[in-house]
Amino acid sequence: MTKAELVEKMAKDAGISKVAATAALNSFTEGVTKALKKKDGKVTLVGFGTFSKVRRKARKGRNPQTGETIKIKASNAVKFKAGKKLKDAI
Repeated sequence: MTKAELVEKMAKDAGISKVAATAALNSFTEGVTKALKKKDGKVTLVGFGTFSKVRRKARKGRNPQTGETIKIKASNAVKFKAGKKLKDAI
């Protein structure tokens, strides 16, 4: 499902315009992003799941074309753990 399809579904289900649904979705994504930028960033939606920030350590990797060993820098990543209702629905 694309963002446009999600906006269309949200607008239809809530009985609002696509403009309002787009604004709501953008607000949600910005809110999640701001929360995850914090030091111990975490967003929990009960029943749906939890978004959390994890730190990946620096490590060594391999270039698959040349076989050369390369260094991969440490970075932040986002982890999503599905909630019970979402797991049961799938």
